Amino acid sequence: MKFISTIILLFVLSFSSFAQVEVRGSMGISFLSNPSLTDYIQTVVGQQLSSFNSAVNFSVEGDYYLKNNFQMGLEVAYLINSYSYPSISGSYDFSYNIIMPSVTSYYVIQGQGYNFKFGGGVGVRISNVKETLQTSTTAYSYSAFGLGFLVRVDGNTALSDNVYANIGGDIRYDLNGKPNLITNENVNLNTLSLGVRLGVTYRF
Repeated sequence: MKFISTIILLFVLSFSSFAQVEVRGSMGISFLSNPSLTDYIQTVVGQQLSSFNSAVNFSVEGDYYLKNNFQMGLEVAYLINSYSYPSISGSYDFSYNIIMPSVTSYYVIQGQGYNFKFGGGVGVRISNVKETLQTSTTAYSYSAFGLGFLVRVDGNTALSDNVYANIGGDIRYDLNGKPNLITNENVNLNTLSLGVRLGVTYRF
């Protein structure tokens, strides 16, 4: 908490010295590998699952220029994923969402009407899980907390004086914790993912 408070204070103090602020909103797709969860669902449904699956993510981020070629920012991303397997005894459904706030930093290469950003970030991860077993109509809810890391490349190209089209890609490793499922307390949501996204950046 003290670390986040220090970062926010740094943003406020630097704002008066550097006019450039960027705010980004985007959505994209992530390709996930979470072996523990995959093994668990394979055991429950009795089917072979792919090692990778896809999930939708949304994110917003605000970045401040501390120098002409260096930014720090705060991103909040939201990932949604689900599995559903109907059977004679009933449908098995497993869904989860992860709230992923991260403190980020970037090295920025600027040109006329564009910029490229290279960097990464770290932050807490808050997971919320719902599971419905084949033999029940009750949806069980669980939560877990963890820590995540990301490495990212971003590109922005001007649509007007202040509006930019954004395209980005990142690699994440998220230690999302254990949701303590009733049927198996050893399952974790730890995930390695590769994501791509499109969005819009507004520069003040």
